Amino acid sequence: MYFAALLARTEDGWEASDMELDDVESLTDLTDLARAAAVDEDTVVAFIEQEGVWFGVVRVDGEDDPRIFVSNAASAARSSYGSMLTDELLGRDEDDDNELDELDLDGTEDGEEEAVAAYEEEDDDADDSEARAGADPAPIGPLGDGDLLADLGVSRKQLLVIDGDALGELAETLGATDVLEAVR
Repeated sequence: MYFAALLARTEDGWEASDMELDDVESLTDLTDLARAAAVDEDTVVAFIEQEGVWFGVVRVDGEDDPRIFVSNAASAARSSYGSMLTDELLGRDEDDDNELDELDLDGTEDGEEEAVAAYEEEDDDADDSEARAGADPAPIGPLGDGDLLADLGVSRKQLLVIDGDALGELAETLGATDVLEAVR
């Protein structure tokens, strides 16, 4: 089960909104969703957490490229939304991984076994399976831009040692606990 929320920075602090992941199939979709929540093209921080196993932070500032941090890349890479983030960080091309296209990305992981089995039965596309087999696995531990929240009060060191309720700790440091709890 995933929890996802958007925090949009405003003149008066932060505004939070529950992020519906049903329509998010790529980092571009997530970035577009964050930009739509922005107030005057200010900073938007998207949080995704999978039941305390891993969390991801995506920061979008106006039209700049998103900045991404994942707390445990190896764990995240085994989930639909986490693999979307880790693949971007590792420079993997989405077109090279047809397995992701066939997964049900609704946050429940339903249909994953069937999609993988169907993919493995495809014999006519050996190049993709060879490329995937040779791909470097996601590293165990953090991956990405550990400084993406530094100017907002969360140092790299703080981000790397967060344990337990990661999103709660981040929201507290950002001064957004009340607004985040309102959408939880």
